Amino acid sequence: MAVRKPPTERQRRLGAELRKMREHVGLSLTEAAALHGTDRTTVSNIEAGRFGVSADRVRVWAANYSCPDAAYIDALSAMAKERRAPSANWWDSYRDKLAVTALDLAEMEHHASALRGAQITHLPGLLQHEEYARAVFQEAVPPLTTEALESRVAFRMRRCGVLDRPGAPACTFLIHEAALCMRFGEERMIKSQLDHLLNQSDRENVTIRVMPFAAGGFPSAGSSTLYVYGPVPQLDAVQLDIPTGSAFLSAETHLTNYRLVLDRMEQRCLGPDRSRDFIREVMQDL
Repeated sequence: MAVRKPPTERQRRLGAELRKMREHVGLSLTEAAALHGTDRTTVSNIEAGRFGVSADRVRVWAANYSCPDAAYIDALSAMAKERRAPSANWWDSYRDKLAVTALDLAEMEHHASALRGAQITHLPGLLQHEEYARAVFQEAVPPLTTEALESRVAFRMRRCGVLDRPGAPACTFLIHEAALCMRFGEERMIKSQLDHLLNQSDRENVTIRVMPFAAGGFPSAGSSTLYVYGPVPQLDAVQLDIPTGSAFLSAETHLTNYRLVLDRMEQRCLGPDRSRDFIREVMQDL
């Protein structure tokens, strides 16, 4: 018997949204199962993301729960269709090479309608060139094997492709001056990376804003944050960098708080044009 793959973050999120829909109308698992004509275990497994669910079933369950939000239901139905074509995405080829959370992040970026991130000590992964990414991964503890290192670099470069895909998300990158000054690799490579950053800022879908040291303190100064905008606000998500990979948050309170965090940080950043000038000044000082 084939081993069942663990659910992805998006699959877990779909199940969690169905659970929230059920709880909103005050139904127990047993009552919901009776309403859907199935059993309690099936409902529980679908809500946990362990079992797939068809788009048609999502619509039937939403109707049974009297959910009035058509755009929300459409977005959930689209998520359900994704599971019907396993291993159809480029990141699946890395499933046995990288942590599951890395694949989850690539999947979330791929389906995002917009992205807004704050980076404190590293430049944003989607704006890194190959040499810089390699220098960052060379600092991993414990040290990576050559094969593992190259897999991570290749994966990060593939992730950057989200900026080129049709309907690419609008991206706002808030970058602290510390990330611009952090020396990963040789001076020549750092200058090349900063030049790459400037080139990326010319994209219509990319906005880079720098927060200088002179701006003072700001919320969540100790961690990098990525806010992923879904097709509807209910499906937004937050990704946080942690030592073991990524943590994903989707509770309404978390989403509200991190929007406020990024709003406050963005208010203290330089504008896009001044940010490009600032990056050039950092390059000249190297």
